[in-house]
Amino acid sequence: MADRGFFTVPVLVLLLAAGFVCGYSLTRTGLVWLVPLVVALALLCVRARLGSNASSLNACVLVLGDIGRSPRMQYHSLSLSKHGYSVTLVGFLGTKPHRVVLDNEKIKIVPISDVQGLTVGPTIFRYVAKVILQSLQLFYVLQKIDLPSYVLMQNPPGLPSIAVTWAVCVVRGSKFIIDWHNYGYTIMGLTHGENHPIVQIAKWYEKFFGRFSNHNLCVTNAMKEDLQKNWSIKATTLYDKPPSIFKEAILDDQHRLYVKLAKDHSLFRREPVGDPTEERTAFTELDQSTRTARHITHRPALLLSSTSWTEDEDFSILLKALEDYEQFINNGATLPSLVCVITGRGPLKEYYKTQINKMHFKHVQICTPWLEAEDYPVLLGSADLGVCLHKSSSGLDLPMKVVDMFGCCLPVCAIHFKCLHELVKHEVNGLIFKDSQELAEQLKTLLADFPSTHSKLSTFRRNLRESRQLRWDESWDQTILPLLTADA
Repeated sequence: MADRGFFTVPVLVLLLAAGFVCGYSLTRTGLVWLVPLVVALALLCVRARLGSNASSLNACVLVLGDIGRSPRMQYHSLSLSKHGYSVTLVGFLGTKPHRVVLDNEKIKIVPISDVQGLTVGPTIFRYVAKVILQSLQLFYVLQKIDLPSYVLMQNPPGLPSIAVTWAVCVVRGSKFIIDWHNYGYTIMGLTHGENHPIVQIAKWYEKFFGRFSNHNLCVTNAMKEDLQKNWSIKATTLYDKPPSIFKEAILDDQHRLYVKLAKDHSLFRREPVGDPTEERTAFTELDQSTRTARHITHRPALLLSSTSWTEDEDFSILLKALEDYEQFINNGATLPSLVCVITGRGPLKEYYKTQINKMHFKHVQICTPWLEAEDYPVLLGSADLGVCLHKSSSGLDLPMKVVDMFGCCLPVCAIHFKCLHELVKHEVNGLIFKDSQELAEQLKTLLADFPSTHSKLSTFRRNLRESRQLRWDESWDQTILPLLTADA
């Protein structure tokens, strides 16, 4: 039997006894309904500890969110599987994950439900009830899966997953790894305000339970320093890096995607000129003799942004910049027409779609499609310029969308925040702006000579091609594999 850590049968007996003591305390405070819960959890701990068979090559990757919208955790799963681990990927099944994840025989997806909790009663009571229900579900799933040697969990969201996952790891003898993408309490603060009691509790919770992990990963050196300085948590920086699927798209692939998108979005269409059988899009046409794609003359520039439509991205900045861009052309500036594609799903999407529908442009078109996982890299690899409006709630994480754009050698205009310089190098691989006026001027500058190969935009693209940045697999092997090897 594999090493069970510091837990022994006597300690498990003490755990069960502690459950009954807690139950007694709850009875004394009037929370008698929690007694069965406490006892049941203690019994489940004993059952899981004594009844599981360990394997050094089992791993669990956990995200208390949509797996399909958690690319970094999918990449972790793929990397673990490449090194012989059988991976259980636990999370919500909302958006379809990457095909390479679905087709991987060593990755098993175990879905959990996005618990809604109660729909009546005071807000705080409903929130607590949801946390309790989510804890029960998560505890049940984690103690039921094949015993992992590692549980790698994304934070945020970390409430209640940090405490529950730590408890299960202690009981089952697994190593607990937290991958810090941000601080959950700072995201809650965008909605409730940083001084709200719930936000303060969440901050204490992350700080307290975050210290119990065996290893910690984070996405920037700034976060690594902050974790060490303020919470005494030692972390290893694993920068987001693009996997090999993010690359410049060849014209034939671009054309096929434009034809596909034209079925639902008219701004990708262009009627044939002369021959009605000619296959044309707003950007490309198919050469009838060679059956290969080429750019059409006087094509519009393709501007791309992706978003989760949350409070930490203010898209009114981009919309105002597009209004200014339209005005530049109306005032006589020689600039290309602009097709702006904003991809993604999220709570504020309908709000911004309403704002977009109120806008009337002649030279700018906007659409907000949702793309399949396989189409997103192709669109990034087809675009002329990317825009990022991600403004970190903590100031310590970096936008993965920009990482993917750079993988496709796509220059970026990104809004400024504290640690953005770790990714975007101003005047080298893109530009950094602070407001809509500055963004509008940057669009004007970068697209002034479009599609010239001697423009500043083309220079940025060449710089990205020549940078030879690390890909995810190389970075993971250099950074994470040594941690796992040292534990072996």
